[in-house]
Amino acid sequence: MKIGLHASHEQFPPSRLLALASLGADAGFDFLLSSDHFHPWSLQQGQSGLSWAWLGAAMSATGLGAGVVCAPGQRWHPAIVAQAAATLAQMFPGKFWIALGSGQLLNEGITGDAWPPKAIRRQRLMECVEIIRALWAGRTVTHRGLVRVEEATLFTLPPSLPMMYAAALSADTARWAASWADGLITVSGPDMLSVINAFREGGGGEKPIILKVQLSYAPDMDQALEGAVDQWRAPTLDGSVQTMLRRPEQFDAAVRDIPPSAVARCVRVSNSIQQHVDWLGEDEKLGVDSVVLHNVNPWQEQFVEVFGRQVLPRFIKR
Repeated sequence: MKIGLHASHEQFPPSRLLALASLGADAGFDFLLSSDHFHPWSLQQGQSGLSWAWLGAAMSATGLGAGVVCAPGQRWHPAIVAQAAATLAQMFPGKFWIALGSGQLLNEGITGDAWPPKAIRRQRLMECVEIIRALWAGRTVTHRGLVRVEEATLFTLPPSLPMMYAAALSADTARWAASWADGLITVSGPDMLSVINAFREGGGGEKPIILKVQLSYAPDMDQALEGAVDQWRAPTLDGSVQTMLRRPEQFDAAVRDIPPSAVARCVRVSNSIQQHVDWLGEDEKLGVDSVVLHNVNPWQEQFVEVFGRQVLPRFIKR
């Protein structure tokens, strides 16, 4: 099981994330995963660097492979996503991959376009998948549907195409995505097993699965819990709510009364290294190919150093 390090652009400035990526490479992490936000989840987080600008710098500085989760169709035109991914895959052959989802109003709403219901967002995503793959195949693409493309051709193509994962938080989405995605990325939490099983049963079979593990590690248990509550209450909201709020202030209001116990059900909170090792061992038994560790609290450098010494060596890299 490979273990990656998450770069959370909504929480930390890109310069610090670049330094953390270098620390992660030295500590033994296998790859990087970048978020892609225009707005942070909350005012408390307070950052939102551009993922595509950061990725090339991080891959060059560390030598690690990397992936990004993004939503084509509104904020990102699919032809631009295809071009950006092809460029990174050309510079770093075999090391870049992409995960596509249908997006959230928090980030996509900046265009001023109407925010469609889930069924339409899913249809739009499918159109984007087909457009991106056609461009990667070297075809000239004209498409007039929920998104429009006029005579687009990519002239810089990589020696091998990036893997295209589906980003899914629900079993329904995972089952739907199994037919077109090269693999699945989902998050740890109460629903992860049903999501993974739905992907496999829907046609995912032996396709690779990446699990983004949301954890909070700090030397003190109180610090670990406080850091998780401070930084990661918003993503504990139900997915149907997450996708429909426009501003960080709205997320702050929606999570104001969420108790720490609810955060702890969605985030693996512990100051015990052995507890985190045990949790990851359970993930490995599920047959996931890779996990991405996202320490949601502010203690990033300490987390990378401690996990590099005491956690990563416990797992076979294959």
